[in-house]
Amino acid sequence: MRKVPLRAGMFLAPFHPLDESPTLALERDLALAEFADEIGFAEFWYGEHHSGAYELSASPELMIAAAAQRTKRIKLGTGVISLPYHNPLMTANRIAQLDHLTFGRLIFGAGPGLLVSDAHMLGLDARESRDKLDQGLSLITRLLSGEWISETYEGWYDLRDAHAQLLPYNPDLEICVASTFSPNGGNLAAKYHAGMLCLASTMHGGYDALTNNWKIARDTAAKLGTTLSPASIRCATDIHIAETRDKAMDQVRQGYEKWRLYIKNQSEQLEESPAHKSLEDLLEANEIVVGTPDDAIAQIRRLEEKVPDFGCILMLDKNWSSQDDKKQSMEMMMRYVLPAINGDNRNRQKSFDWARENRDGFIDVIQSATKRAFDKHAAQTGQPVGEFENFAADPGLSLGE
Repeated sequence: MRKVPLRAGMFLAPFHPLDESPTLALERDLALAEFADEIGFAEFWYGEHHSGAYELSASPELMIAAAAQRTKRIKLGTGVISLPYHNPLMTANRIAQLDHLTFGRLIFGAGPGLLVSDAHMLGLDARESRDKLDQGLSLITRLLSGEWISETYEGWYDLRDAHAQLLPYNPDLEICVASTFSPNGGNLAAKYHAGMLCLASTMHGGYDALTNNWKIARDTAAKLGTTLSPASIRCATDIHIAETRDKAMDQVRQGYEKWRLYIKNQSEQLEESPAHKSLEDLLEANEIVVGTPDDAIAQIRRLEEKVPDFGCILMLDKNWSSQDDKKQSMEMMMRYVLPAINGDNRNRQKSFDWARENRDGFIDVIQSATKRAFDKHAAQTGQPVGEFENFAADPGLSLGE
C-alpha cells in the first residue's frame, strides 16, 4: 500500500515530424494541457531545444504562459530550462513573473541541456554544462529567495548588484532537476532540496540508475542535515494504452517510425540507440508501454521496486499517435491505472464483496418484509394474499415497493 498517492503528468519535449505545420503542432500541445487539466492530471511539462528540428519548442516559459490561460488547476513545469544557455538573473526574473502568471502553479525544472548541437551554436563546451547547471541553480535560488548578490560574480555571465525586483507568487516554488544516468541529478536535488526529473526511468541504463541516484540524493541530503521525500520524484516513460495491445500498437506504429527518423539523424552511430530498435524490441526490454492499462500498471510497479512511493508518473509524449488516440490513452490512465495503483476503489471493493457474502440474509429480510406488507394489505382489504405472492419472491423489489 502506498504511503502517498501517485500523481500523473505529461512531459512534452515536444516532438513533431517535419511534414506538418509547426504552428498547428504547438497549438495541439497547448490543447493537450487543457485536456489534461480537465481529466485530473497533476502536472504538465514543456521542454527547451534549439536544434535538430523535431523538438521545436525553444521556450518552455512561453508555452506555460499560454497554457496557464487555458487551464485552472494543473501545475505547469519547465521541462527543463537549460541553465547554461541563459543569464541566471534573466532566468530568475522570468521564473518569478511566470509564477505570478500561473498564480503559483509553476514548477521550475532545470537541466544542463541535452543537445550538444544547442551548446555548439552558443559557443559553449557541453562538457562543462553540469558545472554550469550547479552554478546557475546556486545563483537563481538565491535571487528567487530575495537575496541581493552584492559581490561581483564572474562566471559564464557576470553579475553586479544582482537582485530580482519581483519575487515568485509562491514562496515555496518547487524546483526540480533533470536526472538520467549520472549521479549529478541526485547530488543537485539534495543540495537545492529539489525534486528529481528522472527522464530515462525505463531506458537502457536509466532504469538501473534509478536506485543508485535516489540513494545518492538521500545520502547527500543526510550529510547536509536534510531529508528528501520520494514524492518529489518524477519517473518519465513512454506510455500509450488502448483497449487491447493490438489496437495500441496499430495506433503508434506509423508515428514511431517517423520519430525513429529523428533518432537516426541524431544518434544512429550509437550501438544502443533506439534508432536500431523496433517497437517490439523496446517492449521486450520493458523500455516502453504500448498496450493496455494492465501493462501500464505493471510498468509502474517495476518503477516502485526502484523508488518506492515515487510521486509522479510522467507520460512521455513523442507524438507517436493521433491527438484523439493520445487523449484516450490519457483518459484511460486516469480512469483505470491510477485508481489501481492508489487503491482508490478498495473500500468499494470491500463493500461489493460484503454485499455478496451477505446477500442471502439480505434477500430473506426483503422477502419477509414484502410478505408482511402483502399480508397487512390482505387483512385490511380482504383481498387474497395469493395474488401478491409472486412479488415477494423478487429480490429486486425494495422495501418501499
